[in-house]
Order: sequence, then structure tokens, then C-alpha cells
Amino acid sequence: MAMETTVSDKKSTNSAEDILQLVSFKLGEEEFGVDILAVQEIIRMIEITRVPNSPHFVEGVINLRGKVLPVVNLRKRLGLPVTEYSKSTRIIVIELDKKTVGFIVDSVSEVLRIPTAVTEPPPQMVGRVDSEYITAVGKLDDRLVILLDLNRVLSNEEKMLLV
Repeated sequence: MAMETTVSDKKSTNSAEDILQLVSFKLGEEEFGVDILAVQEIIRMIEITRVPNSPHFVEGVINLRGKVLPVVNLRKRLGLPVTEYSKSTRIIVIELDKKTVGFIVDSVSEVLRIPTAVTEPPPQMVGRVDSEYITAVGKLDDRLVILLDLNRVLSNEEKMLLV
């Protein structure tokens, strides 16, 4: 009897470890996800101050509660067509290598809990986004979620250029 309990305990532990918790967001028609543990907060668009001589994908900086954060336009960085900001545009605040950075996305959808069993390694090219930024592709009932590694979206040199 105790043996059965131990086995079921192991199963529940394994299944808990095999669940990915993601913040999902949209860029155009594509749905992306990032590890929820990497996300510090999600804020509405606020005024961005341009910074001269910054990389083309850096929109500028924002003042978030007294802290100056660089803001990256994720569409530009991933080579997607740039669109106007809307009411649903958000900034996802992430810590990358001890630097806090904001990433502009079209909209934030939801928090997803998906089993790792429904993910696959990325194909060479997913949509129009280079697979070097993608950790996996999650297959949900009626849609695909591209799992991004925002640490890889910026090279070490680009991270150094951020304010």
C-alpha cells in the first residue's frame, strides 16, 4: 500500500515538473510565450524617450518608478513588419543578465500552463522568426505557441549597448 502511494507521489511530482508556465503574447497573428519566471511585470504603453545612436530596434527608454529602462520593439528585433501601437499594446518587463529591459508586444493574452510533452524543438524557420530565438513550439488544441528565449533575442554586444 505504501508502495502505491510512493509511485503516485512520483507521478504527480514528475507531472508538476513537466508543466511550462508561460506568459503568452501576440505579435501580429503569431502567438508567442515566455517563461513566466522571467517576467517581472507587464505594463501599458507609456511615453518612450528616444535615445540617439541606439540600435534600430531600441525604441528608447522609459522611467518606471524612478528606474530608467531600455525598451526594445520586439517586432523590429525579430524582423516582423512594424505597426502602430494600439490600446492593447503592452511592455513586458524582463530581467536579462542583471539588466531590466522592456519588450513591446502587440498584446498580452494569458498565462498558459502547458505540458512539455506537447512541445517540439523548433524547425529551422518558424514563421518569420529565426529559430535561434526559439526554444520550442507548443502544440495546443487549436493553435501553436512559439516559445521564445528573450535572453537569446539580444546578443551580448546588443545587451551592452542598452542604456
